[in-house]
Amino acid sequence: MNRRDALIQVIDCLHAEIAALKTNDARALERATAAKLGHIDTVAACEHEPMTDEVRALAQEAQRLNETARIYVNLMAANVRRRLQSLAGQTVAPYAVGAYA
Repeated sequence: MNRRDALIQVIDCLHAEIAALKTNDARALERATAAKLGHIDTVAACEHEPMTDEVRALAQEAQRLNETARIYVNLMAANVRRRLQSLAGQTVAPYAVGAYA
């Protein structure tokens, strides 16, 4: 597999991760993440290949999707934190800028 094909697989896995996050499907998230990590290893093993415009664009798309997944995870973590604080009877402060960075 070349770098281009591996990046396409990474992108597919990132789409699967985001879909799993949206539906709270932990098993699908685990599968997608494991597959993504394997394809990232393949991308790294192909570093000797030239960086074409297409490969650069695919890498940028993967970065964008990874950022989207990270935002979903952070929002979910913040929601869980607020729920746990509420269940514990703690005062739940409103969201503040930079509070979850």
